[in-house]
Order: sequence, then structure tokens, then C-alpha cells
Amino acid sequence: MHRLLHRALVTASTLLVSMMLPAPPGHASQTAPSDDACHTVNTNVPRGDCGSFRQTFAENFNGDTVPLGAFSDCDHQAGQPDAFCDGLRGKYRADWWAYPTGWSDTAASGADGNDGRSVGGRYHPEDTVSVGPAADGDGRMRIRMWRPPDGGPVHAAAIVPKAAMHQAYGKFSARLRVTHATPGYKSAWLHHGDGCEIDYPEQNWTDTLAAFHHPCNGEEQDAFPTEARWTAWHTVSLEWTPEAVRFYLDGRLIGLSTDGVPTQPLTWVLQNESALDGPYAAPGSSAELQITWVTVYAYEGAR
Repeated sequence: MHRLLHRALVTASTLLVSMMLPAPPGHASQTAPSDDACHTVNTNVPRGDCGSFRQTFAENFNGDTVPLGAFSDCDHQAGQPDAFCDGLRGKYRADWWAYPTGWSDTAASGADGNDGRSVGGRYHPEDTVSVGPAADGDGRMRIRMWRPPDGGPVHAAAIVPKAAMHQAYGKFSARLRVTHATPGYKSAWLHHGDGCEIDYPEQNWTDTLAAFHHPCNGEEQDAFPTEARWTAWHTVSLEWTPEAVRFYLDGRLIGLSTDGVPTQPLTWVLQNESALDGPYAAPGSSAELQITWVTVYAYEGAR
């Protein structure tokens, strides 16, 4: 469930966000004016349908407080649409799930073929995930990963909006920022299963955002790097239709892939974990990602 294929490190030579590397035939490489009908680039969560996409879930975290410890006892119907964390209450219990405490992250499990890194992580939603207002009052989900001072495994977090579980096609958008970047921590928000995988956004938090599509037909992955730093606010949006997978960053198209597009239902996982390359997380270190809104859409087809 939490497999992730190994990626090469995106280097400082990555092209600007407004440009794309040359792509093989059949893949769009140019930036175009956004077709992202809900390309909101501020703290206001988009409301309503977006072209061919019908909104099924929108969360701005405003007015809510979910303390550390609430995302606990999550090993109930794990991976299924009726999964739940028994420590949550109200709408958060109904709307959110997390990988249960103790599951190995990708680096620790070697699930991507890396044979297991010397420093990996375990998912611990109970001591990494909380919700509350920022200093300016804006509601945020906070994901603070950390490594114990004694050098134990990284405490990681993979959060799942239940509205995006077992869904074929759709639109998946969020606004996020790494507020404290430290070597050894990363995100790989993904859909995957049966040899198919879509990853966006992905990369180490000290590097730049990138998008990847691993075609279901086993063809070579499509990679769309940017020079957008995790430490700035960004709106990320993935559009998955029967014809293509499109990646948007701050309302701009950064990549389009048409080979081996998944046709089966997959689950959107906001996966945050220990790095698969580069420096290990140091004992006693921590890093934090904040999310100001998340929204999910079902694909309704052309109108």
C-alpha cells in the first residue's frame, strides 16, 4: 500500500517552473495558460465544480482544533473506504484516515526496491499530525515529522482524505508549504496500485517540487521537475482523466502524460516520510509541512 518507486534527486540545474524539459513524442512539455478551473492561489479553498470535475470534498481547516494524539488507533478497516482513526471525533473521524502507527515507511520497508535505508521511518500519526490556527488565524493541518534524539526511526505521517479513497479519475488539489525544512524528510503524495503510480508533489523538503507518472503499461516514467521550493506556498493540482494525467503548479500546467493512464480506482495518499536519497534525518531533528486547504473532485466527463 505504501510502495514508492525510487527517484533520482532533482538538482539545482532543474529548469524554471515556466519551462519544461524536452519530452518524448506523445507527451506535452510546454507550459500553457491553465485549464485548471479552480487554480486558487491563496488561502481560500475553492468551492463548487470545476469544468468537468464535480467537487465532492473541501476542507479549509478553519475554526478547527485537532490536537496531537487525536490521529490515533487508526488500524480499523485499514485501506478501505470505511477506515477510521478511533481517536478522532466528528467530521475529522468521518473525513480523514491515516496509515496506522507502526507501519514502515518506504525507506524502512524497502518497498520500492531500495533494500531498506539505514535510517527509515515508521508512521506515527498520533504524534505528528494536528490541526489549528496559524498566527494570522488561518486554519492549517500541520505535519511535523521528527527523529528521536536516541537515533530511532523517523516518525512519519501519511494522511488520507476518505473522499479520495478507491476513486477512478478526478481532480485532487491542495495548498501547502514546508515551514521548517530539514535534510532527511520528504513528501510523495501519490496514487498507486497494480503497477500504476502517480506522484505529485514529490521530493525532499530541502529540494524542489516535482511530479512523476509511472505508466500502467510499464513504459518509462514521465518526470516533470520544477524549481519551486517547498518552503514557499504553492497550490498543487492533479487532473486524472481517461485520456491523460495533468499536473498544475500555482495554476500553471507543468506536465501532461498520456501513456498507460490508470483506469482502476486508486487512493490519494498525502504521504510524508523519511528521505529515499541524500542525507539522513539527524537524531533530534524535525521538519514541518502545513496545509491550508484540500479539495477532491470526481470526473464527470466532457460537458
